[in-house]
Amino acid sequence: MLLIVDDDLDIRESLSDYFNANGFDTKSAENAEVARAALANHRFEAIILDVMMPGEDGLSLCRYISETYDTPILMLTALNEDMDRIVGLEIGADDYLAKPFNPRELLARIRAILRRRSSRETPETDLNKIYYFDNWQFDAVHHQLIDPEGSKIEMTSGEAKLLQVLLGATNRVLSRDYLLEQVSDRIAGVFDRSIDNQISRLRKKLERDPRNPTYIKTVRGGGYRFAGNLQKGKSGK
Repeated sequence: MLLIVDDDLDIRESLSDYFNANGFDTKSAENAEVARAALANHRFEAIILDVMMPGEDGLSLCRYISETYDTPILMLTALNEDMDRIVGLEIGADDYLAKPFNPRELLARIRAILRRRSSRETPETDLNKIYYFDNWQFDAVHHQLIDPEGSKIEMTSGEAKLLQVLLGATNRVLSRDYLLEQVSDRIAGVFDRSIDNQISRLRKKLERDPRNPTYIKTVRGGGYRFAGNLQKGKSGK
């Protein structure tokens, strides 16, 4: 089921009709309050979320969703509102589309997000993995990071995904394009630096000195690599 969040009734109804005709069940919400209630009572495959809404805006709702649920989000932004797109991607959106848009392109993007998400599903036997590195502990399922003193560090779902990708390829150099595709289900643009911003925020949570990182190393011309001493285990063991 898809959740369509937009304060414009015509857009909600037209998108619901279009996606229903293309094999999707849909539910719509005219504002963030209604969307939060729907999220609490239903499980959604993906969310189509407008940025500009009265009351709580789409960016605030996107942050809440990314911190609370593991549901992909495609944001609808006003044409040329680059800052909205950048902020949306940084706080957890998987893709964006500028208004006005072609419903066929929106359908194609939603299908691509779901297809890539499905292809990366973790096998059932691996669902309870916990990563340990240098007295840190990271629960990949519940997005919980615990520092060496035992304190929990809050993370967005985007930060948790990024850390899991880095931990899963310890000491390997991962390009920005690869990281972006793994974390956000989309292909990087030429000037896309949202991964750099996410890396910067992650370093502030992991590193004693983010400017001289111990764990997440920058590889000039290559990307990033995780340089910690990693062990992998399973919860309860």
